[in-house]
Amino acid sequence: MSYVNPDPEPERTTGLEPGGGVPPGETPPAESSMPEARPQETHNPPKGWAKAPLTLILVLVVLVAAFFLAYALALIL
Repeated sequence: MSYVNPDPEPERTTGLEPGGGVPPGETPPAESSMPEARPQETHNPPKGWAKAPLTLILVLVVLVAAFFLAYALALIL
């Protein structure tokens, strides 16, 4: 990864006075983004659903479906 200096070069930036100041009425140079200035997220890795909650949800769905199937069969017979 290469480091990009966010400070402008005073020799090449228009509208700067000697010493780096901006005269009245001039727009100061825009600052660049710093890709290194972000928090490192190591506590929240993207691994998807955990096995236990997913299994519990699937078991609950199967039980509800079995109940309605048994109820429909009881109504028919």
